[in-house]
Amino acid sequence: MDIKNILVTGRMYRDLERLALLDTKREYKFLPEAEVSPNHFDWADGYVAFKPTESFHFGGLRWVHALGAGVDAFLYNREWKKDVLLTRTVGSFGRKIGEYCLSYILADVQRHGDFRQYQSERHWLPSQQKLLQQLNIVIFGTGTIGMEVAKMLRTFGVTVYGISRSGASNCHFNRVLPITEVHPLLAQADWIINTLPLTQITERLFEKRLFSCMHGAGFINVGRGASVDENALLEAIERGQVRKAILDVFREEPLPSESPLWAHPNMAVTPHISAVTGLDEAMDGLLAVLREIDSGQERISYSVDVSRGY
Repeated sequence: MDIKNILVTGRMYRDLERLALLDTKREYKFLPEAEVSPNHFDWADGYVAFKPTESFHFGGLRWVHALGAGVDAFLYNREWKKDVLLTRTVGSFGRKIGEYCLSYILADVQRHGDFRQYQSERHWLPSQQKLLQQLNIVIFGTGTIGMEVAKMLRTFGVTVYGISRSGASNCHFNRVLPITEVHPLLAQADWIINTLPLTQITERLFEKRLFSCMHGAGFINVGRGASVDENALLEAIERGQVRKAILDVFREEPLPSESPLWAHPNMAVTPHISAVTGLDEAMDGLLAVLREIDSGQERISYSVDVSRGY
């Protein structure tokens, strides 16, 4: 594959202008999304962005590179042209998300919220906290990000179960189960973490029936917002099935100001920051893919299985 003209857009387009200095064998155009026209896709054989623009069409494209780990913006409810290679950025997202999850789990185990309340009331109430090694945590998704989260948690002795479509064993988890067998396991979970991509299978996966299997678990969503039925989650919290929820992704982003999630006392809302793409990892990942394309490598490292959606 010979990539000669690359269109770069999205919030990092100015930062990525260094590409033209590092890769002089190609021509680049760096544009804000609003200035990208259909003609640009006729000119380009490579497209680099977080998502398609409104004017997106395949035109002369032979390669598309996502600047984030998720590719649902390119694939979900969209017909993909079979001869166009889709790659994504991997970077340190798994470690970032692992530390994000660990921070909230540790704060919960150490009862930071309780002790802050006691302090405000001037109450001296000593108590013994649980250890991380006493926890059972279920991670939905055993891919790159799920594995990194599992590795980090197991370092502290946490028992970590993985949930995947196939249930294939994975050395980073104590045990992996297929998604069809997850329901009995949820009753034993202290925390449930969603790292799944958005596909036809995972949309609204976390709904009333799934939440009803939980017995006071904490829930963290660092996958995709559309995987969760937000009304069912609120209901599950009211019923005590979910003790608290840490949400970094939402069906609609930015989260509308009128959403009840903002003010719920058992919710923590963050603005999709658990794994922000850094400039260095965006540059490194993009150039690594281009080197493999230039070398004629048959299997590109960060390529996406379009049929699966990840």
